[in-house]
Amino acid sequence: MGCVAVEPDSERGRPLKLWDLIFSMWRMLIYTGILVAGIGLFAVCVLVIQGANDLPKLPTPLSRIIETPQSLVYGLDGQVIAALGAREAVSLDRVSPNFIKAIVAVEDHRFFEHHGINKLRILKGLYITLFKPGQIQGASTITQQLAKNLFFSFEKTWQRKFKEMLVALQIEASSTKEEVLEAYINQIYFGAGAQGIEKAARTFFAKSAAKLDLAEATLLAGLPKSPTLYNPFRYYDRALARRAVVLNRMVTAGFITPETAEKTLNITPRLHQRKTDARTGSYFLDALIQQLAARYGEDVVFHGGIKVYATLDPRCQAKAEAAVKEGLARLDKLMGIASDAPDKPQAALVAVETASGAVKAMVGGRNYYTSEFNRAMKANRQAGSGFKPFVYYTAMNTLGMHPATVMNDRPVVIPVIGAPDWRPQNFKKQYQGPVILKQALISSINTIAAQLVARTGSTAVIDTARACGVKSPLADVYSVALGTSGVTVYDMASAFSSFATLGIRHDPFLFWRVEDARGRILYERIVKGRQVLDPGVAFQVVDMMKGVLDTGSGRSVRRLGFHRPAAGKTGTTNDYKDAWFTGFTPALCTAVWVGYDQKKSLRDKRGRGITGGRGAAPIWTDFMMSATAGEPERDFKTPNGIEFKTVDAATGCPPLTQTTGRPLETIGVETIEPGRKNAGNLMSVAVKPGQIHCSGEKDGTRP
Repeated sequence: MGCVAVEPDSERGRPLKLWDLIFSMWRMLIYTGILVAGIGLFAVCVLVIQGANDLPKLPTPLSRIIETPQSLVYGLDGQVIAALGAREAVSLDRVSPNFIKAIVAVEDHRFFEHHGINKLRILKGLYITLFKPGQIQGASTITQQLAKNLFFSFEKTWQRKFKEMLVALQIEASSTKEEVLEAYINQIYFGAGAQGIEKAARTFFAKSAAKLDLAEATLLAGLPKSPTLYNPFRYYDRALARRAVVLNRMVTAGFITPETAEKTLNITPRLHQRKTDARTGSYFLDALIQQLAARYGEDVVFHGGIKVYATLDPRCQAKAEAAVKEGLARLDKLMGIASDAPDKPQAALVAVETASGAVKAMVGGRNYYTSEFNRAMKANRQAGSGFKPFVYYTAMNTLGMHPATVMNDRPVVIPVIGAPDWRPQNFKKQYQGPVILKQALISSINTIAAQLVARTGSTAVIDTARACGVKSPLADVYSVALGTSGVTVYDMASAFSSFATLGIRHDPFLFWRVEDARGRILYERIVKGRQVLDPGVAFQVVDMMKGVLDTGSGRSVRRLGFHRPAAGKTGTTNDYKDAWFTGFTPALCTAVWVGYDQKKSLRDKRGRGITGGRGAAPIWTDFMMSATAGEPERDFKTPNGIEFKTVDAATGCPPLTQTTGRPLETIGVETIEPGRKNAGNLMSVAVKPGQIHCSGEKDGTRP
């Protein structure tokens, strides 16, 4: 009988082969890991060697690390107008232990455990840097934050972060923790001009750093995260909310008990009220620092040793402050306001160089130290009739109208879809009947502006204002033509500059150039305007606004002695809550606003309302007379294709002729007998050839 031979080890060999395969793969992974680790280690060594070649030298003693040059701000005359980042260093034993614990808890709770770098923070920062493009995540410990002072480059790159880590390791290797902490607390910026813990304690609480209690110390420890956002002088509630975070971190770190934290939360530290030495004292500088901090960060601005060349003209600024001060004093007297009255009208002024957009002067209120709120840039107030030039330009540019176009000043009713009909009224509740557009703007006739916006649409008017430079929110409604939307003084000065340049827009700005501590240019402004308005139509509006100063609502400017070629527009809002005057020469545009913060009426002792011509125009005049003194006079350049004609203000035709053009379509349902109030009133108008068609007139002839 036959039999089959069987290999006795064939079944047992299969698991052996599988095990060999797994072992081989595991061994390959180990070798690959070792190779990758070796390559990584080699790369790190290369980075360390390359990075170490140009690392800054550590100062001896370490306390000198905060001796970076102050950041300086220069005015237009080349003189220093502000020095930022001055420090008053104190030793660690002259600082309250409450603050030391608080700042360690909130900024780097493992400070006494690590050797300059926090490995967990580094892994988190590395992940964000690698997997979230465009973001460079810091993993800064207190030591790394201190190391920043040795670098003169402010780019947020991983190379920069890596070098900071190397310097931090050097610092930890050569200094004690106490030396590191002492240097750190003397370089922190707390806001309100306070650099270092000693100055911060004196600025906010009028005491030395050694005497800070827990409530005060934790409030200060929360400020460095964002000194502007948590500034207790301006945002006390925010500062207290941030302090709660600090107290919670102290509990987590074991520095205080939950009961102590809860007790401290119920304490509201009393701030030092006489804090004038800690702030800039300037609305302009506050705005400048805010813009710089947004661009470069507060560390750079306050202890980066940068040089900033501002647009501010100290001579103009002094005259602006004097004009506002004297103008408000006159207004107080006119209104019968006592010198010790708690609530007084405020004012704001912005002056812009028309050829560049450079802000030469800025006043944001009556008294900076009483109120730091910058009304020039942050207060959105209704412009009233001061907004009408945008309406007239839009109508003339889109509807083919011109300064001699005749409109009918009469009561009007304008239908509004989804809302009650709009019934705008004139300021004096009177009507002039037929009137040309130039006279309508000079007299600031509301019904004419209302009829114009009804024809063009409110969107077109807003587009014109935006093109000129108005950035404030504007409601897309017909009443925008009468200035019912809030705008800033900064916006109005900028936007009217576009008329002064005959349609060339230059955005306003506060600094020309920024240099780092070594003189390298970080930023430089290049003046480049763009044409946003038709030059001919813009000139026609300017010529109409010249009439406002000569014979209209702004004639007080001429009575007060300002006789240079200039144009402008007054503005007065309902119930006299806002008084405006924005005007310009070919070189300088200035906007002035006067009013109460609480939007109360401006009325004199007899109860009469104070208009833009009475409240704002005198301040504008005082400033412009001083600011332009000694400058050569020049008029606005007449564009090609513009000619001047003398016309009747009621008919729009040269004298002794009759209107033959087609009458404009009327709006509304109410009518009155128009009368002829303007008959025989002759007026010069700037027109393009062929715009005026009247019987008995030959084209191309001057009357």
